[in-house]
Amino acid sequence: MKKLSYTLLFVSGLFFGQTREIDHYTVLDTLKGSDTKYRNFWDVKKYDLSVEPDFAMKSIKGSNIISFEITKDVNNPTFQIDLQEPIKADKVEAGFPITNYEQEGDFIWIRANKSFKKGEKYMIKVTFSGNPTIAKNAPWDGGWVFTKDKNGNPWMSAADEGIGASVWLPVKDIWSDEPDNGIVMKIITPKDLVGVGNGRLISKKAEGDKMAYTWEVKNPINAYSIIPNIGKYTNFKDTFSGEKGKLDLDYWVLDYNLDKAKKQFQQVKPMLSAFEYWFGPYPFYEDSYKLVESPYLGMEHQSSVAYGNGYQNGYLGRDLSGTGVGLNWDFIIIHESGHEWFANNITAKDQADMWVHESFTNYSEVLFTEKYMDKKSAEVYAQGIRNIIRNDTPIIGKYGVRNEGSGDMYPKGASMIHTIRQAINDDEKFRQILRGLNKDFYHQTVTTGQIENYISKKSGIDFSGVFDQYLRTTQVPVLEYAQRGDELKFRYTDTVKNFKLPIIVEGITINPTGQWQTIKLKKEGPVEFNKNYYIIFKKV
Repeated sequence: MKKLSYTLLFVSGLFFGQTREIDHYTVLDTLKGSDTKYRNFWDVKKYDLSVEPDFAMKSIKGSNIISFEITKDVNNPTFQIDLQEPIKADKVEAGFPITNYEQEGDFIWIRANKSFKKGEKYMIKVTFSGNPTIAKNAPWDGGWVFTKDKNGNPWMSAADEGIGASVWLPVKDIWSDEPDNGIVMKIITPKDLVGVGNGRLISKKAEGDKMAYTWEVKNPINAYSIIPNIGKYTNFKDTFSGEKGKLDLDYWVLDYNLDKAKKQFQQVKPMLSAFEYWFGPYPFYEDSYKLVESPYLGMEHQSSVAYGNGYQNGYLGRDLSGTGVGLNWDFIIIHESGHEWFANNITAKDQADMWVHESFTNYSEVLFTEKYMDKKSAEVYAQGIRNIIRNDTPIIGKYGVRNEGSGDMYPKGASMIHTIRQAINDDEKFRQILRGLNKDFYHQTVTTGQIENYISKKSGIDFSGVFDQYLRTTQVPVLEYAQRGDELKFRYTDTVKNFKLPIIVEGITINPTGQWQTIKLKKEGPVEFNKNYYIIFKKV
């Protein structure tokens, strides 16, 4: 195969092989995280993939047929397919003439010998093999997991939200482009093991001395959710009567954990009932709801939620809020399932806006608690999770370079949403905003601006400064106050310029600014502020 010239790899005047950094990010980061000229003229429609792991060799092999549609006229373009080393592209085929292709680093470059017109549809097939990156601590660092269950049977899976699905699968590895028509995934396993994928099982058949399990997802799916699980699984099923009718519930667990799973997974129906109340119908009725026991703690793999919490309540048996409330339910079942609405139904276009996934889903724990237990317990939990906020760096990361913001996107983001709820001061309106988000952005990829503007518009309150404060700075707003009898003086400090957050004090709505204001209270006793606001109340 003819080598591609480095001149092919110019991006913004800088070529792929350079090590010079831009704001401490390299051109490699830009290629991975931006909608480059090698990506912005074609839209993925479907992935049709197969994968076969070899436990002894810690290797995988397979193929992916990428069906796509051209989105604008372009002449002799170069396509970028992402596939991270050390996985190799053994063969690349296309439904159009190509001049050459080359795998270089973590990318496959395919140079077309054709002019394309908007609306035309084609395919690229990549056959791949190799020893994938092994996850050192899945799901956080990403890669494949080759381990054994307690009976010594092989147990394999992958986790790749941060590092990207291209750590093992040739894909267009950017959050903003999901396969609109879903995927078909064939998992080839030894005959004594089972392959579990996303969506519904549509075929199970022998292929020589192996078994092939084929799964289908009919809805759009983010690439990092496409995960095969291989192990000594057994299956049980149930149904849930939801807002869109009968939802099939599918559970795949290691055979010796069947009894534990049947007991612990009874939390699924109350979870679905709570989330459908707050967020609207489960977004993937066509693909069913599924929990799959995994060799790591958990992940929000769409219609195939990874579960590894040891069949116990809390987060590995402890309560992250430190209040005891979180020991009343299984953190992984609740949190990872909440992502079906925020992350899988509504997906951020850029990893920098990952708060859209994690802040709302962290807050889903509060909302579940409110329906499952009571509002008081939910508020105790919401206030408790503030203890793990670090305020180290802003929640929103750097755009275009696959950069996540601070881990505060979980507890601080949830605390921001809880604060916005207090300001709206109408739980039914707040609930309809959450349901509206999932309806109006149904199966879409979004920007933070879309979400921020939607909440401000639907609430009738300008929360732009609130979002700037909590998402883009590390400062916690301070409400300074002084009281003399029934007279209350107050002002905001440590806030962004346009920070506007109304506060209800003793039944009176105040709109603090950076300037001192004074109001008359209804009584002379010490003022009591609502602790559900994530702000610092400072008596001066």
